[in-house]
Amino acid sequence: MIYLIGGPPRSGKTTLAKFASKKLGIPWISCDTLEVIAGAYMGKQKWDKTHPYSKLRRKHRGNDAFYEAYSPKTIVDVLYKQARPTATAIDMMSICEIKDGNDYIIEGYHIVPSLIQKLAKKYGREYFKAIFLVKHDKYKFAEDVNKSTTPNDWMLLGTKKQGTFLKIGEMVALYSQLLEKEANKFGYKVFAMDEKFESKLRQAADYLFGS
Repeated sequence: MIYLIGGPPRSGKTTLAKFASKKLGIPWISCDTLEVIAGAYMGKQKWDKTHPYSKLRRKHRGNDAFYEAYSPKTIVDVLYKQARPTATAIDMMSICEIKDGNDYIIEGYHIVPSLIQKLAKKYGREYFKAIFLVKHDKYKFAEDVNKSTTPNDWMLLGTKKQGTFLKIGEMVALYSQLLEKEANKFGYKVFAMDEKFESKLRQAADYLFGS
């Protein structure tokens, strides 16, 4: 079984993948890693064309400058576009593990409902199980960021202004709306992670990995 965990940045995808991997002994990989590996075979010009989010990030170092230059909606648009090129790597990863009869967890914002539909149609729905973790409350998001204990947290290290956390929270909420609408269309389970995070994480794990 290929377990797919999608959602916007900072919604709990990696936390869930690590938890399940340790508890169940199932290996996992982040789509960020697949993106970097795939990018190693692209020239800079092609990379910039297919990865608009990364291109814009290079122009504005730090979250404050980045979110002052671009609106949360613009960032969601380029982030969603950047998710597409990694679909091929996710496809290849999936079929290799399916052929070998392995269980595997793949997580990342790159995993969108339309991609799962294509994979299920191509290889068989019985090989895939997917969920989406979302967050809608930008104020709760900004509050929770300040409590983060994540080592080398990209948000805390790259942000000096409290207002930027709210802008990032708005971006996360917009990306969540986009994913949730598409997930509901195709019948994929969505978990809202704004409140009672630990409890929701256990519910998501039970749904995804339970019998």
